[in-house]
Amino acid sequence: MDNTELKASGKLGFGLMRLPHKGIMIDVEQTSRMVDLFMEAGFNYFDTAFIYPGSEAAAKKALIDRYPRESFTLATKLLASVVPTEKAAKAEFETSLKRTGAGYFDYYLLHTLNAANHRKYEKFHLWDFVKEEKEKGRIRHYGFSFHDNAELLDEILTDHPDAEFVQLQINYADWENPSVQSRKIYEVARAHDKPIVIMEPVKGGNLANPPKEVREIFDSVNPGASYASWAIRFAASLDGVLAVLSGMSNIAQMEDNLSYMKDFKPLNHEEQEAIQKARVIFGASDLIPCTSCRYCTDGCPKKIDIPGIFSAVNQRLGSGQIQEAKEEYASLTGSGNRASDCVRCGQCESICPQHIRITDELEKAAGMFDR
Repeated sequence: MDNTELKASGKLGFGLMRLPHKGIMIDVEQTSRMVDLFMEAGFNYFDTAFIYPGSEAAAKKALIDRYPRESFTLATKLLASVVPTEKAAKAEFETSLKRTGAGYFDYYLLHTLNAANHRKYEKFHLWDFVKEEKEKGRIRHYGFSFHDNAELLDEILTDHPDAEFVQLQINYADWENPSVQSRKIYEVARAHDKPIVIMEPVKGGNLANPPKEVREIFDSVNPGASYASWAIRFAASLDGVLAVLSGMSNIAQMEDNLSYMKDFKPLNHEEQEAIQKARVIFGASDLIPCTSCRYCTDGCPKKIDIPGIFSAVNQRLGSGQIQEAKEEYASLTGSGNRASDCVRCGQCESICPQHIRITDELEKAAGMFDR
């Protein structure tokens, strides 16, 4: 496999999981303007997934219907863990083609492989399936996204050397985190000579508003730079990176990202030292490592807004904004569905890519806000 075939225009990728909304619907008009800005700046890598609500359809309206197909690259994903049969899993591919109208996918991923589900992809013969679709020309390159430890990543890449790229969760705060293992999984992918797409470089937006101590470190080195820029530039400075995905939610975020990625410069020595100091602070932090992917919410029997509650907790722990945190929590739970309503069914923990002990954290949140 010739890795030189895998190319993106620039290192910034547009993640389509957190698109702007008008009410409960994706704001296609604003999304279209964001797409225009992204393309005008010379970037072309777009990332969506079958499971992202409304995302593939929005990609059709904002991107695919408006630009020549050869002018952009599109990635989407198949999630086997949400379906009961092989037939249903393979049907996701056809649904994604229909929703997007893309004709083919430049990058197609088996989605969020981990210890709990990776055997299901084998059982459903999905590795053979993506090979067959590549032979048909409906997939240009296939790989997988991954949420687990370095040992399992090495096992999967050893068993499937034909995987052309891998999408990993990497950010500076979790570089040495023993549960996320950003550095270790990065090194495994590099050892297997796989191009890397980086997801969650800003950790679901958490690194766009880091603790005060971290902000002070960054401001002393590069005053005026957005805190998100530190996170994205760290990821983009790594060797072997095909694209760094940013899940931008409004035009302001897009403009900020483009301001430093259009003429990208890797972190210099002083900036790398600042990142190391920030990492020490995060290592001693009690912040919940939630990225607001919302995989946990759909199956919650009590309809608890778990990411929203964790955001309120982190606001209190990370910045000491006690009253603001209380108000955020109250706005989320005004009609019920409080942290204390959790029945500890555990479905949320079984699907959480961050392996958070969600029920324990909800119990802490209940003690913080409900009692």
